[in-house]
Amino acid sequence: MSGGDQKNGGDKAEDMMPVVGVWPEVERAERLARGAALKWASGVFCRPEHLERLSQYRKRESQRTISIHTRLKSMVQSYLEGVGWGLEQLREARAELKEVSRDLKKADVESSLNTEGVKCLEKMRDVSVTHSQLLAAVSNLPGLYSVRTMVLETERLVESRRLLEAHARLMDLERWQDDILWQLHRAAGTAGSALTTEDQGLVAKYFSGVGKLVDALGKELWAVVSSALALARQNPTPFVSAVRIVEREEALDRVFLEDRGGGRGSSRPLPPGRPRCWRARFFQVLEEAVSARFRSVSYLHTRGPGLAGHLSALQHSIMSDLATVRHLLEHCVPPHYQLTAAYLRASHRCLHAHLTQVSSWDLESGEIFAVLNWVLHVYNSPDMMGHPELVAEMKKEDLGLLISIDGLEQLQNKYVQSVRKSVSEWMHKALQVELQDWQRDQEPDTDHEGFYQTSLPTIITQMLEENAQVALMIGESLRDHTIQMGLYEMENLLNRFREALVESGKEHRKNPTNNKNKFYLHYLLASISNCIILKKSTESLQQQQSSRSVGQFSRTPPNPLAALDRAVRRACRLVMDHLLLDLQPFLPGLLTRPWLVQGDPTPKLCHVLEQNLELYSRVRPPCRQRLQEEAQWLMVVEYVRALMQKKLVCRSAEERRQLAQQMVQDDQQFREIFHGPEGEESVPEVNPLALLSVLADFVRLKDPGMLTLEVSGLAAKYPDISEEHVSVLLDIRGDVSRDIRGVVLDLLEQSAPPLPAGYRPIFTDILVPPSTMAFCLPTAKCA
Repeated sequence: MSGGDQKNGGDKAEDMMPVVGVWPEVERAERLARGAALKWASGVFCRPEHLERLSQYRKRESQRTISIHTRLKSMVQSYLEGVGWGLEQLREARAELKEVSRDLKKADVESSLNTEGVKCLEKMRDVSVTHSQLLAAVSNLPGLYSVRTMVLETERLVESRRLLEAHARLMDLERWQDDILWQLHRAAGTAGSALTTEDQGLVAKYFSGVGKLVDALGKELWAVVSSALALARQNPTPFVSAVRIVEREEALDRVFLEDRGGGRGSSRPLPPGRPRCWRARFFQVLEEAVSARFRSVSYLHTRGPGLAGHLSALQHSIMSDLATVRHLLEHCVPPHYQLTAAYLRASHRCLHAHLTQVSSWDLESGEIFAVLNWVLHVYNSPDMMGHPELVAEMKKEDLGLLISIDGLEQLQNKYVQSVRKSVSEWMHKALQVELQDWQRDQEPDTDHEGFYQTSLPTIITQMLEENAQVALMIGESLRDHTIQMGLYEMENLLNRFREALVESGKEHRKNPTNNKNKFYLHYLLASISNCIILKKSTESLQQQQSSRSVGQFSRTPPNPLAALDRAVRRACRLVMDHLLLDLQPFLPGLLTRPWLVQGDPTPKLCHVLEQNLELYSRVRPPCRQRLQEEAQWLMVVEYVRALMQKKLVCRSAEERRQLAQQMVQDDQQFREIFHGPEGEESVPEVNPLALLSVLADFVRLKDPGMLTLEVSGLAAKYPDISEEHVSVLLDIRGDVSRDIRGVVLDLLEQSAPPLPAGYRPIFTDILVPPSTMAFCLPTAKCA
C-alpha cells in the first residue's frame, strides 16, 4: 500500500473513532466492522501487483456506502412519519374519551333522579305476576275439576279396548298436566327461583291417575300387538289402532325432545315418563310374542321321533306366520317399519336360542341328525328362509348363522360319538353271534360262488355304509368323521376278533376231538373269507373320504387294514396248526425202514392234504392260494424235519438209491396233490417241493468226491442251510469219510452266502436234534 493511501486510511480511521456518549453496541459494531475491513484488505492486497485495482475497489465501496446511507435515510423518514401519525391518533382518542366521560356523568345524574320511579314499577311487576298466576288458576279450574271424571271415562275406554279414544283423552290429561307444570316452572323462573318439590308433588298427586292410565293403556296395547297374528286373520282394526297410537307417542317424544334442546330462549323440561319409546317397545313385544312359541317346549315333549315332528311343526308355524305378516300385517304399519324383516330377525333370534337349548340336551344320534338336517338344509331351503319373497326382504347373510360354527362342530362331534356308541354295541353283538355260530353243529353258510362266509361281514359292512350315507345327507365333513369313527371301531373289532381266534385255537388244541369243534376248520376258513370281504368294505369306505379330510384328525389315523392283515395271518396260522395236527399221526412213519419198503404213510398224508386243500378252495382268493402255499411249506418242512431225525441211515448204495427213489415218488405224489390240473394257477414262484428232488439227488450221488460240488449247489439254492443240516445229510448217506466231511463242511463255512432279498428261509424252521453220542473225540472240527 502506498504512503498516500495509508494516510487517507488513517484519516478515515480517525473519523471512525468513537465519540464520547456513543452507545456501547455502536462502539462494538464499529470495532467489528474495522476488523472485518482490515481482514478483507489484507486478503485482497496481499501482493504489490494487486494495488493496481485499488481505484476500482475504492469506487465500488463508495457506491455501496452511498446506497446504504440512502436506504437508512428512507427508513428513518418512514419511521418518523409513522410516529407522527400515531401521536395524532392518540390526541383524537383523548378528546373522544373526554366527551364520553362527560356523557356518562350526565347519565348518572339522570338515573339518580329516576330511582323513585323504578320503585313504583317493582310494585307493579309483583302485582302483574300475582295477576297472571290468578288468571292461570282461574283458566285451569274447569279442567282441574274434570280430571277425575276424565280419568274414569278413559279407564272405561281402555277396558273396552276403544284404544284411539282412550289415547285421545289421555293426551288431553297429559297436556293439562304438562301445561300446569310448565306454568309453575315459568312462574318460578320469573320469580328467580326453581320449582319446588312440594309443587311437583302436589301436581303429581293430583294427576296420579294419569300414570295408571298410561300403564293400563300400554298393557292393552301390548296385548293387542302380541296377538297381532290372530287379529290379522280376524279383525286387524285393534292392531291398526295400536300402531297409530305408537306413532303418536313417537311424534310426541320427538316434539318434547326438540323443545328441550332446540336452542329456544327458555328450555321446557321433559314431562314425567318421557320419552316413552313405544316404537322400540312395539318390536320388543313382537319378539316376545315370537319367543312365546318356544318357551313352552320342554325336554320330554321332543324326545325321540317327537323332535323331528316338533321341528317340522316349527317350520310350518313360522312360514304360516311369515305369510300372515307379509300379506296382512305389513299393510297395517308404515313402510319404514319393515315388519316382515323385523319378524324374520325376531324368529331367527328365537330359533337360535331355542336350538341352542335343544342342542344342550342329551340327544341321541337320530335326534341330532334331525337338528343338523333342519339347521343346515331345511332352514335355508326355498321352502323356508330361502323363499324368493323372503330373500327379497332380507338376505340370509344379514340373519347370520342359526347355530354358530363351534356349536355345529360340537353337535357333529356329539352325533359321531352317539353313532360310535351304537356301532360299538352292534359290533360287539355281531361278534358274540359270530362266536356262537362257531359252535354250531353244521358247516358255515356259503355265498353264490361257494365260498364260506358268516353274517358278520354283512352286518358290519351294511352298518358302516348306512351310517356314511346318512351322514352324507348332512355334509361331507360329517361323512368323513363318521367313516373315520367306523374305521376306528372296525380296527377294534378286528383286534377282538383276532383275540377270539387265538382263544378258539387254544381251546381246540386242548381238546381237538370235542364234538363242539367238529367244524372248527370250516369256521376258520369262513373267518378268512370274512376278513377279505371286510377289507374290500374298508377300502371302499376309505375311498369315499374326501382327500382334504385326510390328516385333519388330531388322533392317530385308524389302520384297519393292518388289523385285517394280522387277523388273516393269525387265522392262516391256526389253519396250518390244524393241518399239522391232522398230519401229526402219520409223520413219525416218514423216512423209516417200513416207509422205505412199503411207502405206507405217504398216501395217508396225501389223503389228509387233499381233504384240507378241498376245504381251502372254499376260501376267497387270494387267501386260498396263500393257504395252499403255506400247506406246501408245512409239508416240506415236516418232511425235511423227519429226514433230519436220522431214522434211516443208508448202509449201501442200493439203500441210497431206494431212499432217493422213494423221496422222488413222494415228491411226485405231493405235486399231484398241490399242482393238479385244477390248481395250476396256484403254483408259487418259489416251489418248496423242489427241495425234495434236490435232497434225493444229494442222497443218490454215487461218487462221494462230488459232494463238494453238490453241497455248493445246495447252499446256493438254499442259503439258510447250516452245517448241522449238511452233516445230518452226510450221516444219512453213510458213505462219507472224515476227510470228505471236513472238506465239505469247511467249504460250506467259508462260502455262507447272505440271504437274498425276498428269500423265504426253509431250513431255519428245522432244528437238528442233538447228537445221542455220550462223547466225541477232540478233533479240530469238534473244537
